[in-house]
Amino acid sequence: MSNILMGVSGSISAYKAADIVSSLTKQQYSVNVMMTKSATEFITPLTLQSLSKNYVYTNVMEEQHPKVISHIELAKQADVFLIAPASANIIGKLANGIADDLVTATALALPNNATPKLIAPAMNTNMYLHPAVQKNLATLIEYGYQIIEPKESLLACGDFGKGALADVSTIVDAVNQQLN
Repeated sequence: MSNILMGVSGSISAYKAADIVSSLTKQQYSVNVMMTKSATEFITPLTLQSLSKNYVYTNVMEEQHPKVISHIELAKQADVFLIAPASANIIGKLANGIADDLVTATALALPNNATPKLIAPAMNTNMYLHPAVQKNLATLIEYGYQIIEPKESLLACGDFGKGALADVSTIVDAVNQQLN
């Protein structure tokens, strides 16, 4: 059984993480979910735990098993690393090597170039198109990340443009492509 390590960051589209986790679990993947603090403001860890049938990790300083350092062990076990949704904040942290939460610390602990890394941005159009975000995405591509492009849509803020989280099926297909 393949292990998918999924990070969820703070974005209104975090609720779609439930559908992603559900779809991947139904395909017989083991899905371990990590959430940033802001992600837990949009969707509860219990929701993702119920769907994944695995403990949901939310705090880099909390260790479930004293003999194991969670973010290191999760990184070692991952066959695919996915962040969906990926906020501008998490993208900026990853591009600049900042590891101040569980998701970013785990991302930096991934075996170099051994684990496929997928990132699905989701944010307001102006944020997505901002030169800093585009530069950070280009940096992540240099680091070996595959970007699952956001779609053009009516956004939660009422604006229309590119920045909406890719469709769940597109994200799941991207994971499947990495494992097949």
